[in-house]
Amino acid sequence: MARGGKRQEPRFDDKADDRVLRAEKRPPRRGERAPEPEEPETFEDGDAPEPARLRPRRRTGSMIGALFYWAFTLSIWGLIGGGALAVYYGSQLPPIDQLAVPKRPPNIAIMGSDGELLANRGDTGGAAIRIADLPPYLPKAFIAIEDRRFYSHWGVDPQGVARALLRNVSGRGGMQGGSTLTQQLAKNLFLTQERTLSRKIQEAILALWLEHKYSKDQILELYLNRVYFGSGAYGVEAATQRYFGHSARTATLSESAVLAGLMKAPSKLAPDRNPEGASERAAQVITAMAQEGHISEAMAKAALARPARAVKEQGAGSINYAADYVMDMLDDTIGAIDQDIVVTTTIDPRLQAVAEGALKEELEKKGAKFNVSQGAIVSMDPNGAIRALVGGRDYSESQFNRAVSAKRQPGSAFKPFIYLAGLEHGLTPDSVREDGPLNIKGWTPENYSHEYFGPVTLTKALALSLNTVAVRVGMEVGPKTVVRTAHRLGIQSELQPNASIALGTSEVTPLELVTAYAPFANGGVGVQPHIIVRVKTASGKTLYQRKGSSFGRVIEPQYVAMMNAMMQETLTTGTARKADLPGWQAAGKTGTSQDFRDAWFVGYTSRLVTGVWLGNDDSSPTKKASGGNLPVEIWSRYMTIAHKGAPVAGLPTGAWRSEVVEDIVAKPLDDLIGIFAGPDKPAPQARSQKRAVAIQPESDAPPEESSAIEPRDDTATIPPPPPRGRRASTREIDELLPPEDIPNAGAVPPPNPRRRRPAAPDRNIFEQLFGGG
Repeated sequence: MARGGKRQEPRFDDKADDRVLRAEKRPPRRGERAPEPEEPETFEDGDAPEPARLRPRRRTGSMIGALFYWAFTLSIWGLIGGGALAVYYGSQLPPIDQLAVPKRPPNIAIMGSDGELLANRGDTGGAAIRIADLPPYLPKAFIAIEDRRFYSHWGVDPQGVARALLRNVSGRGGMQGGSTLTQQLAKNLFLTQERTLSRKIQEAILALWLEHKYSKDQILELYLNRVYFGSGAYGVEAATQRYFGHSARTATLSESAVLAGLMKAPSKLAPDRNPEGASERAAQVITAMAQEGHISEAMAKAALARPARAVKEQGAGSINYAADYVMDMLDDTIGAIDQDIVVTTTIDPRLQAVAEGALKEELEKKGAKFNVSQGAIVSMDPNGAIRALVGGRDYSESQFNRAVSAKRQPGSAFKPFIYLAGLEHGLTPDSVREDGPLNIKGWTPENYSHEYFGPVTLTKALALSLNTVAVRVGMEVGPKTVVRTAHRLGIQSELQPNASIALGTSEVTPLELVTAYAPFANGGVGVQPHIIVRVKTASGKTLYQRKGSSFGRVIEPQYVAMMNAMMQETLTTGTARKADLPGWQAAGKTGTSQDFRDAWFVGYTSRLVTGVWLGNDDSSPTKKASGGNLPVEIWSRYMTIAHKGAPVAGLPTGAWRSEVVEDIVAKPLDDLIGIFAGPDKPAPQARSQKRAVAIQPESDAPPEESSAIEPRDDTATIPPPPPRGRRASTREIDELLPPEDIPNAGAVPPPNPRRRRPAAPDRNIFEQLFGGG
């Protein structure tokens, strides 16, 4: 403001350019020294300056300086903020001094008897492998495509992050994560798969810790053994086995490229599901390896010319039934598993494949015709070592192991235990029993053909699977004695001690039935079925070694010889005549349950005991599939190949035939049965023999008393009935009655059944009897 309150306005010099604004100089204040007058500026002619232009005043370097200032300021605050976030999220992790790489879930490598890998079990799907055992190009494939600067960064690669951000912003090359191999390992070891800022920060922190704790090769080895390759395979060994059927130790360059390429999308690029996509990605890996100098150009061209091809999936093979059974047995063998182990089994991979093929081919050809959808095979040597175990038609469709878990009625395949009990109570294969109508308090068991053959030997009755004779023998020795005999030989399931047990109405598993036949093949020694031979750690420490053991003698040698002679007849003139095993002495028994629900054949040589079961899981009837057709055909196909090239050996035999052949028909048995089912009758006397053995009926006495054999000199073949007026209690009678669901329970016997003598040897009676026994 001017003095006196007057505003002093600027004035313009008339001589000056109208664009130049001049202000009037302010007079000096009181006490202020007046400025010296300025010397007028002199110019030579023509040098007068142009009038100054009106323009804004510049600040040199102000914009660049501001940019640097704010960049520095933001970086400082960014570091502070990032540090704060790192401290916050790092505080949610365990203390660094307590961090440790978690143990890899243990893998169970299941090996065949020849050392071949059969299957892997465990969460990883394969064993761990050292990086030194891998071909050098395999780990380099992962470095080339996943982390080219792996050996130069310190866990987090700023260049990689920047490159990934640039590609993500530009949209070239797809979305990039920028994570190093160390970061990926940290995520797999300690974190979840969620994609959040907190997880990325924790991942970086853990990556730095891993780099500090382990060497680069150790980190790479951990990575290759922990990363997921799809299809349930964790680790490069499991993936190579899964996709290519061999160890990672022998992986080719093209296979290594496929494995490395899976890291981008394990499920999408799996070579067995998307071979084209897997090959395309593998080509990118090979190109990257060549650019990085990991392989030569010639190696790259050769690998590109021969891309890897995945093998057929092995996860659906029947070997998995055996592997599942191994896992069931392991817990009882060594207990909890906390490290990789190798289990050597008794399974012969060749026999396993033959058994699987025989079952599948038969069901494919005739399954629909006979309405049979499932089957099972158990094959063991006479010592109880399981050589092949097929639990079903297709493991990929059903993992239920019918060979060890399905309980089904064995039908006539149970009859050997009936006849063995009879032999142990004094009968012989030449003993004669009546094949005729039988009525046990309303239950009338019949033969398949509804025909009867009159007096027949036990050998013929077993070979032709005559039901009435089996029931008679079972009643002579008593159902409880039969139960004890079957349990002694190896049957584990509960058996009902009633009259129908002679027809195999109590359910058993295929493994049980085959086990119980083994004493016939080995001379009378009870066996324990086993599949595990040895268990070792991955480092070679032995955790378990099976030692030879058995249940001791369960059949006396003379009875073994008798049973083998009787069951050989089944394969020569009986219900299993289709069983063909040239050059080998074989024996066995067919079985068919009611309404053709189950079809069985268990046959054996001195080398193998093999059982075949066919039927439907819902127990629906088949279309007359019997033990004598489909099971015998499967058994013959398998056993023929299994015995090829093996030294021939016969079955255990011995001298057992008596000088006097028994030719007495034991009709008084009907009177014995009358004790339980009808009025008392005095037992008629049989004709005199030079040798006779009393057969004691079933009683409540202890096993050693009720099964005693008492030689007698009199002519009685059965003990006398109880005193007149005394009958068996109602409880005892009810215990002997068959269940309601067995054939002909409570039926009235047909009027005037046809009876005829045994057919002549040259007459084909097989078609007239059971459809298999």
